[in-house]
Amino acid sequence: MSPELAAKREKLKEIFQSMRRVVVAFSGGVDSTLLLKMAYDSLGGENVIAVTALSPLYPERELNQVKKLIRTIGARHRLIQSNELEIPGFSKNPPNRCYFCKKKLFSELLDLAREESIFFVVEGSTLDDDKDHRPGKMAVQELGIRSPLKEAGFTKAEARELSKALELPTWDKPSFACLASRFPYGEEISGEGLKRVDAAEDYLFGLGFKQVRVRHYGNLARIEILKEEMPRLVNASLRDQVVSRLKQIGYHYVTLDLQGFRSGSMNEVLG
Repeated sequence: MSPELAAKREKLKEIFQSMRRVVVAFSGGVDSTLLLKMAYDSLGGENVIAVTALSPLYPERELNQVKKLIRTIGARHRLIQSNELEIPGFSKNPPNRCYFCKKKLFSELLDLAREESIFFVVEGSTLDDDKDHRPGKMAVQELGIRSPLKEAGFTKAEARELSKALELPTWDKPSFACLASRFPYGEEISGEGLKRVDAAEDYLFGLGFKQVRVRHYGNLARIEILKEEMPRLVNASLRDQVVSRLKQIGYHYVTLDLQGFRSGSMNEVLG
């Protein structure tokens, strides 16, 4: 570990120790797993509660991984039910969609924290999250949610590096965003559409592709995978197999994005 990273790790510990007790918004991704591990190591298990929201936007495969991570870290864990489609304005899918979702989620986490006499709710944003379209951070600021990784000066790459040093299994986990991010802004997000996206991505992950997004345009699926994995997908036998399966799921047209996977590609239309 470099001296700079070691210093940031110590600063992160100090931030947690100053808060004394925390509720951690825990999705099971790289950042929230590192956040939970550091909170647990800094404060002890009795002073940390991890909370995961069960939602139509959250695939079953992610929940299974969350449960494994909780067993590995040893933290207390709560599951809460959430249905973002019931939030007024969310399903219309405006560019600030994430604001509505985060406002509801963090409000519920604050309620839980108050019930437990805990003063701080924390989430896993890093410095890199300020570089993309992230309307959810407005909810974070409005509600006084803390972002310890950002406060300690962590980039995404540094979060992965420290996760590897701590032997966390998520250190090289591909980035993940909720299933709502697969819908172009302005196209209504429906329960049926979310299930279709989830089934298509689950199938492609099951074929061994490391990073997958199935962007949903009604009856058309736009597949994003890593560029180096494209030759495998366009191989005749596998290509036909994928097309057949996605048509079974409900898509009429199946396309491959030649630019490959890129996080937040739906934000490109925002300029």
